[in-house]
Amino acid sequence: MAGGVTATAALPRAAARRRARRGAATPWLLVAPSCLVLIVLFLTPIGYVLLLSVTDPNVSLGHYVRIVTVPLYSRVMVNTFLTSLIVTGLCLVLGFPVAYVMARRRGWITTLLVTIVAMSFWTGFLVRTYAWLVILGNKGPVAAAYAALGLGSPPRLLFTSFSSTLGMTHILLPYMILALYAVMKKIDPSYLKAAASLGARPGAAFRSVFLPLSLPGVVNGCLLVFVVCLGFFVTPVLLGTPRDMMISQLINQQIEELLAWGFASAVAVVLLAATGILLTIYNRFAGLDRLWG
Repeated sequence: MAGGVTATAALPRAAARRRARRGAATPWLLVAPSCLVLIVLFLTPIGYVLLLSVTDPNVSLGHYVRIVTVPLYSRVMVNTFLTSLIVTGLCLVLGFPVAYVMARRRGWITTLLVTIVAMSFWTGFLVRTYAWLVILGNKGPVAAAYAALGLGSPPRLLFTSFSSTLGMTHILLPYMILALYAVMKKIDPSYLKAAASLGARPGAAFRSVFLPLSLPGVVNGCLLVFVVCLGFFVTPVLLGTPRDMMISQLINQQIEELLAWGFASAVAVVLLAATGILLTIYNRFAGLDRLWG
């Protein structure tokens, strides 16, 4: 009799354990399709590029040594990072006041600015790049303004580092503005009022209260713009000059003109590693979950 009672009592416990196992397996089943897509479309190509960089044409690290030792390729790396820093700085300087007005003002001004920033995403960056070809061209409005003012022939603006930097700044500026705005709009206005009630002037209140609280947005925007700028291709090709080649242009040249798949893969791995290091540092001190404020 006791054995029968024990067996009967064990049945619900066994059923509960089975339900617990099924419940534990359910989340894995839900994320399995996404994990499969990431493995097939993301991890597998990256793994192949990494393999190609050390096996084509021979198994060695020669491609990576070549990147470091050949001055031409080292200069391309330095130019890419320097250009990305310049574009990031310009986006920060231009985007901070716009984001500040969007966050602090109410009514039609904020609506207008948000609409203008959003419209940038509705227009493809290729279209915006071609627009700069027209604006800075010999028959564009800049040349017409020089002629109308009697200043003579305009300086060469197209196919220079200036035009390439200008085009990338124009394209990436909305990302900086939105990253700043996402943080600034969460800053309680009562903090500035409290600083004013304690005798702080508007400039001092901004420097001591608002600016420190907006620094996460500054870091988020700079990281986002810098990482995206590292891999820019179309805008430097159309507006820039081969003398100031960036990493993406070097990869394209090695594949299309020289068919050097191994070396191009090594350059791509270096670019990916640099991006990964930046994201790792950011995640260490801020956390990737705070990237959008």
